[in-house]
Amino acid sequence: MANMQLTKTPMAEQDPQVRNQNFLEVAQGYTLEEAMNEAKRCIHCKNPACVSGCPVGIPIPEFLDQVAQGNIAAAYEILSNANALPAISGRVCPQENQCEGKCVRGIKGEPVAIGRVERFVADWAAQQGVANTATAPKNGRKVAVIGSGPAGLTCAGELARMGYSVTVFEAFHLPGGVLTYGIPEFRLPKAIVKREVDNLKKMGVDIELNMVIGKVLTIPELFDMGYESVFIGSGAGLPMFMKIPGESLVGVYSANEYLTRINLMKAYQPDSETPILHNRKVAVVGGGNVAMDAARCAKRLGAENVYIVYRRGMAELPARKEEVEHAEEEGIIFKTLTNPTEVLGDENGWVKGMTCVEMELGEPDASGRRRPIVKEGSEFVLDVDTMIMALGTSPNPLIRSTTPGLDADKHGCLITNGPDGLTSRPMVYAGGDAVTGAATVILAMGAGKEAARAIDAAIMGKEK
Repeated sequence: MANMQLTKTPMAEQDPQVRNQNFLEVAQGYTLEEAMNEAKRCIHCKNPACVSGCPVGIPIPEFLDQVAQGNIAAAYEILSNANALPAISGRVCPQENQCEGKCVRGIKGEPVAIGRVERFVADWAAQQGVANTATAPKNGRKVAVIGSGPAGLTCAGELARMGYSVTVFEAFHLPGGVLTYGIPEFRLPKAIVKREVDNLKKMGVDIELNMVIGKVLTIPELFDMGYESVFIGSGAGLPMFMKIPGESLVGVYSANEYLTRINLMKAYQPDSETPILHNRKVAVVGGGNVAMDAARCAKRLGAENVYIVYRRGMAELPARKEEVEHAEEEGIIFKTLTNPTEVLGDENGWVKGMTCVEMELGEPDASGRRRPIVKEGSEFVLDVDTMIMALGTSPNPLIRSTTPGLDADKHGCLITNGPDGLTSRPMVYAGGDAVTGAATVILAMGAGKEAARAIDAAIMGKEK
């Protein structure tokens, strides 16, 4: 019998005033009893809209049914056959805009907490030492994957299951891409990323680190080495700035650099060799998930005041609702309808403040959101000693500049022919942030999965 409670089963979290001083995971996860109780809230619709809302096509009602019955091993098999990284997507996927956003239980209450149950199942499997690493017999075909972020790892895992020999080329010294360098430990523990990567290695995926494609090797050279197809999942790691006076002052970071120092290089640890400023008054410019991550990291590094400076209102924040709520609970100050115009420096070239103007919202612009307009005479100075720009990122031009015939748009994003990810160059596919610009982990995973299917069809089609 379905559980008809109107609200999600609560999930334990660290106390906000404790967690804002450490980098331990905020959300503590479900117990078996809690997961079963939540799974029973699924009413098993005849046409489950939740599945259509999932970029990787998880058969959600089926895995929830197994959890409801306490058959967690069966639930994990269903989940992992569809999703190469379930412990990761269960934590960072914006379910409210995807599967849970389409759940009919959300019409008269809260939707089923699909992500929380997914996380529980993946974590249970890890605790039990269970991993779905089954693959088809090797087919003698080789595929190269550039980048070990969510798109690359998903593509590699799908191809490995089909029997391909897959090599992933990663520029950094650790695999995981944005999962490792971008998302903080308190949202996604790196041990979980390592575990998911290790499962791919058990499937036969070879991961080559410190391999900057476009420098060490080019895509044409990969084909010369016998790879029949290449998937580009190199992400979007080139930061954007506002182009306002004072951006070159000491104390101005891109969120990309700031989070990489913390997440990849562990700058928050006392013995870290990577320096990072431990300042008292920090402004983070932007309103997305990256801005929330940077602000919450700054708080954990000891900042007294941390501001989110965003030119639209609270209702327009693009960050996940959960991330905004967590930031508020942890003491982050939201200065919305505010826009910086200049970074102010002291006599030594260090940030000492930020000139801002107040904004008001006008008619909707091309994005569909109301356009921010400057209020006349509203200029003021915000007292800060660090400024972090979280304004988005674009793809690094290295790969497209070293690959003849690889077309990109005016933003530097690779152009593909649609969902299967084929670029302008034969047998070269792409997906994730390298195509869309900065987006979500799960959309990148969906792109990697679709590209793997297309690569398989293209290679096997050559034999017919």
